[in-house]
Amino acid sequence: MTAKERVMKFLKGEKVDRPPIFSGMGNVIKPVLDKNHIIFSRVHRDRELMAKAAAGMYREFGYECAVVPFDLGVEAEALGAKMNYYDDVEGLLYPTVKEKSVVKVEDVKIPADVKNAGRIPVVTGAIKALRRELGNDVAIGTYVLGPFTLAGQVKELDQLFEESFLEPDKTAKLLEKLSEFIIQVFTVYQEAGADYFTLREMGGTSDVMSPKSFKSLIKPHLVHIISKMPRPSILHICGDTNAIIGDMAECGADAVSVDQKNCITDTRQKLGQKAIILGNFDPIKVLHKGSAADVGPAVLDALKGGASAAWPGCDLWPEVPKENMEALMKALTNV
Repeated sequence: MTAKERVMKFLKGEKVDRPPIFSGMGNVIKPVLDKNHIIFSRVHRDRELMAKAAAGMYREFGYECAVVPFDLGVEAEALGAKMNYYDDVEGLLYPTVKEKSVVKVEDVKIPADVKNAGRIPVVTGAIKALRRELGNDVAIGTYVLGPFTLAGQVKELDQLFEESFLEPDKTAKLLEKLSEFIIQVFTVYQEAGADYFTLREMGGTSDVMSPKSFKSLIKPHLVHIISKMPRPSILHICGDTNAIIGDMAECGADAVSVDQKNCITDTRQKLGQKAIILGNFDPIKVLHKGSAADVGPAVLDALKGGASAAWPGCDLWPEVPKENMEALMKALTNV
């Protein structure tokens, strides 16, 4: 099978020769950036550099996907937030929001032309460039933030949390408006040629929100988005999600993605054998900070515990050593 065949058949629940080794979240590492002479602070704003970096993960290591973008600020910037790209800082720093754009729901101004808002055309341009370069050999993935996570990017977090507890109806209206924007962004990415789609609701984690609040405040909007977003669809939530994993599954995505804090065995028991569960080997402790010898056993432990594929619990940290990435790609040689 080609990498694309393996990933796409897998996400559709069809039989594959082995579990794919891929992700639906940010994954670009320094060896690829260095080989292509790409400055990290620039890769987020240049469609050709973004595509070259994403394709480089497959070209250099055989990683079975090409995923763009790499940072979490695309949607917020399109809605008016101001970004810090750390152009004058040495090292690998992700862009962050330096100026929020929303205080109340009326401040959310969905662009009339979403295709050309903020950096969205950079991402669509990268998707198109990846398709030209990789053809049908590699599946192209993309992601959009979930509504509560996006709310935290455009609105001050302390205000968002206070309002969520004291005036949840106001937060619900904000999430409803952001959800419609998120659906539009997914549609734009699908039209550009992306193959699979991840909804990243990191802010909905049980580490932050109670299971009751997740179910009443966040879940209805996830259900709505997933019913409208392109497929194959994946829902990712960070943190210990075992208390809400049933609700995650009920949101309707083709697969659920969990991070390293999740007990994958418990998740498998709750969701059954047919569910596509992605995660949860540790991309920081194992892939970034561990030795190459640690990588294969961690991946196999996740698979034995109930994971359906070799899929990291979150984004790959840019400073993952080359040797560890090579070990990841060898982890399933005998599976």
